[in-house]
Amino acid sequence: MKNTFSKVILTLLGLLLLLPGCASRNKLDSFLREEVNLAYVKSVGVLPFENNTSDPYAAKRCREILMTEVMASGLFEVVEKGVVDSALRTEAVDAGAAIDAVTLRRLGQRLGVEAFIMGSMDSIGESRSGNYSYTELTMSIRLVDSEKSLVLWQASGRGSGYSIWDRLFGLGSRDSFQITLELIRSLLRSMGERPA
Repeated sequence: MKNTFSKVILTLLGLLLLLPGCASRNKLDSFLREEVNLAYVKSVGVLPFENNTSDPYAAKRCREILMTEVMASGLFEVVEKGVVDSALRTEAVDAGAAIDAVTLRRLGQRLGVEAFIMGSMDSIGESRSGNYSYTELTMSIRLVDSEKSLVLWQASGRGSGYSIWDRLFGLGSRDSFQITLELIRSLLRSMGERPA
């Protein structure tokens, strides 16, 4: 009887250890244009993100984190944010507003970039499971050719601060910065390896 009970306990503990590996905190979907080789994209401008949330700073934080991650990963050279914003003001484009193909081409020529990264912060909020609360957010990011206004890559995802371990042991969930950073890394990984 003791031997059977021990086996059940060990099996349950083993399943509990595997549980976090089976459930991803981030859910994402991505598109990569097959007929285009991204190797031609050497430098990008990161445009201000659309903010579809009630947090007035969510899109600005997301843009900053994305710029850091693109540079840290070595994906592309990134034009300084102030230079991009200055070019947008020169073209009379409001931050986060839609940009037509002609304006995008002029911006690309002015900044000397092959593509732009743009996106939107779609939602951010607190969710509850019993007495455990955690942050959830969704965002979309895309890489657009500056000359043809062609979407080369796009990814959308949801990040969650939910953790079974934090809940079981009464720990606080991860904050919105940590979730945003992890989600952006996951979205950028979906772009795949760039050919040399």
